[in-house]
Amino acid sequence: MIRMAVAGVVGFVLIFIESMIVMKFKGYQSIEFGGIAPFINVWAMNFFLVFAILTQLTNWYENREDGKEEREL
Repeated sequence: MIRMAVAGVVGFVLIFIESMIVMKFKGYQSIEFGGIAPFINVWAMNFFLVFAILTQLTNWYENREDGKEEREL
């Protein structure tokens, strides 16, 4: 549940970071997403990217802790 909330917020923030990068490279003053649907699509891609990264980090952290206990035995 926490991963979903964090992924939602970070995915939303990534939209603005990506937009700023595009505006700097292309020399634009603003970006038109073309409506709410394309904006939601970009947010959804960012959401799933961040969610996948957080899932892998969580799995790595849990496996690291399990490995620590096995080495101590």
